[in-house]
Amino acid sequence: MTVVAIYLVITFGLGGLALALRLPPLVGFLAAGFVINALNVEHVPQLEILADLGVTLLLFAIGLKLDVRILLRREVWLTTSAHMVISVVLGGVVLWLAAVAGLAMLVGQSMQTIALLAFALSFSSTVFVVKVLEERGESHALYGRVAIGILVMQDIVAVVFLTATSGHLPSPWALALVGLWPLTRVLRRIWSKLGHGEMQSLFGIVMALVPGYALFSAVGLKGDLGALVIGVLLASHPASSELARSLFHIKELLLVGFFVSIGLTGLPDLPTIVIAVLMVALLPFKAAGYVVLLALMKLRYRTALLAGLSLMNYSEFGLIVVSVGVSAGMLAPAWLVEISIAVALSFVASALVNGRGHLMVEKIAARLPAQNLATLHPEERPLDAGDAEVVVIGMGRVGFAAYQRMTDHYGLRVVGVDYDGPRIGRLKESGLNVIEGDATDLDFWNRMQRSDSVRIAVLAMPRHGANVTALECLRVSGFSGQVAAVARYDDEVQWAKDHGVDIAFNVYAGAGLELADQVASGDDARSEAEARDADADTPIGSRADNDQSGGP
Repeated sequence: MTVVAIYLVITFGLGGLALALRLPPLVGFLAAGFVINALNVEHVPQLEILADLGVTLLLFAIGLKLDVRILLRREVWLTTSAHMVISVVLGGVVLWLAAVAGLAMLVGQSMQTIALLAFALSFSSTVFVVKVLEERGESHALYGRVAIGILVMQDIVAVVFLTATSGHLPSPWALALVGLWPLTRVLRRIWSKLGHGEMQSLFGIVMALVPGYALFSAVGLKGDLGALVIGVLLASHPASSELARSLFHIKELLLVGFFVSIGLTGLPDLPTIVIAVLMVALLPFKAAGYVVLLALMKLRYRTALLAGLSLMNYSEFGLIVVSVGVSAGMLAPAWLVEISIAVALSFVASALVNGRGHLMVEKIAARLPAQNLATLHPEERPLDAGDAEVVVIGMGRVGFAAYQRMTDHYGLRVVGVDYDGPRIGRLKESGLNVIEGDATDLDFWNRMQRSDSVRIAVLAMPRHGANVTALECLRVSGFSGQVAAVARYDDEVQWAKDHGVDIAFNVYAGAGLELADQVASGDDARSEAEARDADADTPIGSRADNDQSGGP
């Protein structure tokens, strides 16, 4: 227990220090791994188990929210394929030039070995990217969906690579996995009877680990992929989003073990650091490749930049590729430490860049050549708020309730805005005026400014970070109307008031007020009904006498 306590204190301390420096806590977790390693603290083998559990639950949660149709889009599969080929070719050339220049670890390496290293560096980290997107609350934004689609395609390539290099094909029983589809129909019925408590969360963990990870591993396939597949098969259940939310904090806690374990791989020496820094220097080119390819796919520069910057990192899968190379005798064991350092540094660099906010992206996009709006991707073309007086950003439960109240009770002209395509479709079918848009996009608010009728903006997105970014864009655009925002915690309410929000409301306090209103209105209605019943039972003459006795 003493060793575990040391791990916890160092990890918590450095995570807190990163937070105090306005860096993502995961930067501190990565540093904790290297510090623990440098202090020669006894290794805790259970940490690897916790890390694997975290990654498995992460992929399961991705599956619960993944629209498989995104993988069939050209901007996903074609971008993934083209970027991987370009990365291997250009990365191989850079590493070969470094070998010619005399870098010790690369001198004498064959082109096959260099190509293997370049291939390992072509992947982006699913764990890191999804964590960034969830912190921003933008996994359903267009750039978030494209980024996740690219990551899933990379996972498929990873499975093919591992199968090809393992020396044996998956078990013939792998074909029986098609039976999971009818099985999940039964599992969904069981799920519906479990309620909303701990049984539902336990159900999700069991699904991710048993028919997901364990079953796929048993037939020679990647267990993480199995968790993703099971998540996709269960995604049609009405409570899939609720299950993903209930697993969120469990998954986040377990992923701390993943980031700490990266730093435990080994300690670098000077040549190792030099090569790792060289690899990190290639990250801007990796991001630029995504930006160019996505722009060619008719996405706006802003969308391409956000997706490219989020994918600007190396993947933990690089460690797996290198371990395969070490096992085959193509690489020295020192390359495991090398790649782990490069992956860790790439996380730090990517966290710093992505932590700068959307306004940096807006400034870069504004300096690029103008795009023809008529030829853009359908989801990227400008939309108009029409004659709406109120715009509600985020059409979840809170936004939906606000929309209905303002239209039905106050008679205001309201337009709802969301970036979740399926949700927008359902709301439109119900007769609501909803458009697809991203409130963290400065151009969105610039377009709102062209609609002179909009005088109230309601920020009802579930993530405080997304509301913060939307507020920044709103102010930069010059919006002068009234702004209202919801929050889940009192400190978030205070932050909103301190930053110029006219009305900041705690969503839980609002639920209490609504409950009180319902109780009071129900009590008034019951009193009126009892009074009418009493009048009906009273003789007419007595009723008249009573009325007269109350007069002047």
